Amino acid sequence: MTPTAPPLDVDYILPLRWDADTSRAQRDEMTEYLYRVRHWADVVVVDGSEAEVFAEHHRLWSPLVRHLAPEGPSTPNGKVGGVLTGIRVTGRGRLVIADDDVRYGLEELTEVVARLDRAGLCAPQNHFGPLTWHARWDTARTLINRAFTADYPGTLAVRRDLIADGYRADVLFENLELVRTVMARGGQVDWARGVYVRRLPPTARHFWGQRVRQAYDSHAQPARLAAELLLLPAWVLQARCPAGYLVWLAAAVAVAERGRRVDGGGAVYERSAAWWAPIWLAERAVTAWIAVAWRLGGGVPYAGGRLRHAASSLNSLRRSRHG
Repeated sequence: MTPTAPPLDVDYILPLRWDADTSRAQRDEMTEYLYRVRHWADVVVVDGSEAEVFAEHHRLWSPLVRHLAPEGPSTPNGKVGGVLTGIRVTGRGRLVIADDDVRYGLEELTEVVARLDRAGLCAPQNHFGPLTWHARWDTARTLINRAFTADYPGTLAVRRDLIADGYRADVLFENLELVRTVMARGGQVDWARGVYVRRLPPTARHFWGQRVRQAYDSHAQPARLAAELLLLPAWVLQARCPAGYLVWLAAAVAVAERGRRVDGGGAVYERSAAWWAPIWLAERAVTAWIAVAWRLGGGVPYAGGRLRHAASSLNSLRRSRHG
């Protein structure tokens, strides 16, 4: 059924880069999503795929939305290059930037755009659907983040005037870089912990490939990095009193359960996801140290090169703005 809602006053930027191994089912699903979301926003897909894949996408998507290749110089982080192209070719004052696995409904899209009346940037919360085993594992990370502050989503709504000049394109944690850039330019951030946007789970292969990269993101958050690096030695010392591991297990689940219930999250996140928290902590206790080794070796392997920096500090962005 064709959506009948009037268009929202927003440009929707979707950067992606798919390879020839992407299944026809994935392309069909994306085509269906673009068909829906184009009725609610002006959509531009900035596609960095190889020529043959790009041509197939253009055949499928150009009748529905604007489909174009990245413009300008290539960037170390290709996603940022796609976003910067999207900013240049669109003109509305409000932007929604979304990864290719994010799936908005009209209600959530309307809400994040409306919140830009009061804030410079709105960050909703993602939840996986369908909930595969590795999506439950990764959801534990989301719940732990929500227990303390909020989780960083794969989509942001932002006012154009705050990012019209772009943002740094040689960092790994590009969404944090965008958030801090907005803050450095005087924009208020709305952590919309009660607005939930569905996200497709990755393949198991992609999930495994992201374990150390996600740990590397903590290099942009020194206090968090220190806490994660302390986990492994603390657990080694705990071997003197093995019963204490039960306390660690219970505490991890309790923290994740708290994050699950924040701002109505219990209606979105399944209870079973909290029980994966000890597994996620064990993963991070190891991958945090691997990420340090990567940093000492020059950075995260990325698209044939390396990205050394996770994200800029807020203070450095403020200094560069006023320097």
